[in-house]
Amino acid sequence: MPAPILHLGATVTCMHAGPATPLSPFPRVLVSGQPIVTQATAYAVTSCALTGTPNPPCVAAQWVVGAVRVLAGGAPVIVQTGTAVCVPTGTGLLPLVVQPRVMAT
Repeated sequence: MPAPILHLGATVTCMHAGPATPLSPFPRVLVSGQPIVTQATAYAVTSCALTGTPNPPCVAAQWVVGAVRVLAGGAPVIVQTGTAVCVPTGTGLLPLVVQPRVMAT
């Protein structure tokens, strides 16, 4: 099923509401004037709210499931319905606000 492609300006957080930003978006493909994100792009998580527990907060994340049929630079593009894993907690990322015009499957 098609889903919106994530780009640099998308609002993405960890499961504990910590903002996540891509470290190296793919600059050769633009959506809404901003570079897209591929599965090869790591995310940095800041201000993770997982505190007061013995578990450390989220600091990084990597997408493990992206688009199946759309590639950029040989890597699957990331869609809103993709799956990511945060380190060290093992939880996911939540794409909250994405561009609505370009879809991928």
